Amino acid sequence: QEQLVESGGGVVQPGGSLRLSCAASGFNLRLILMSWYRQGPGRERELVAAIERHSGIANYADSVKGRFTISRDNAKNTVSLQMNSLKPEDTAVYYCKALTTSRSTFWGQGTQVTVSS
Repeated sequence: QEQLVESGGGVVQPGGSLRLSCAASGFNLRLILMSWYRQGPGRERELVAAIERHSGIANYADSVKGRFTISRDNAKNTVSLQMNSLKPEDTAVYYCKALTTSRSTFWGQGTQVTVSS
């Protein structure tokens, strides 16, 4: 059974850093794209960053370019999001999303990130 489990959320002061991880299981070799989304209070869910599993090509939302870095470890079936220079507006629940070769999508349960002084 396919499963995505996020970890690494927490509370951090503005300017601080956090690293989120997403562990994928049950997908075998069917993963093609891994993404991080977030949903802030009163806001719609938005794409933060995505990375192609095989090529490693990544793209980012304008709001996080230069501050966040997405990476993957194919051997461990994990994807990470390194978040630096965090701002209060980065406060959100962060979700991991997987896209498979059959175009099915799967979501993790989410992890809370709070940026506050």
